[in-house]
Amino acid sequence: MGDVFRGYEIAEHACAFNSLLQGETLGNVATGIDIQSYRVPLGVMAGITPYNFPAMVPLWMYPLAITAGNTFLCKPSPRVPHTTNMICDLLKESGVPDGVVNVVHGGKECVD
Repeated sequence: MGDVFRGYEIAEHACAFNSLLQGETLGNVATGIDIQSYRVPLGVMAGITPYNFPAMVPLWMYPLAITAGNTFLCKPSPRVPHTTNMICDLLKESGVPDGVVNVVHGGKECVD
């Protein structure tokens, strides 16, 4: 239960993440100098998850990645792959487009 609840907290945080992606503007930091920062998507993000927290660790990763405009590739532990499959099924059911969150199954050779 704790595994799912802690992951839920991060997913809830990701729902309000857009305001954190706005960047910053600081005017007059020195004579005639302004600073602007932009936050842009990086592209494809990847995560390798352990067997002992099969829901929490992926939920730490993909909600923030996709909210920031990236796609996500998850490699779950071969000991507990069903949890990640269930999460992906729920994502698809909720309307996340195909190809935004992807799963690759396998062992050490897959990671290497």
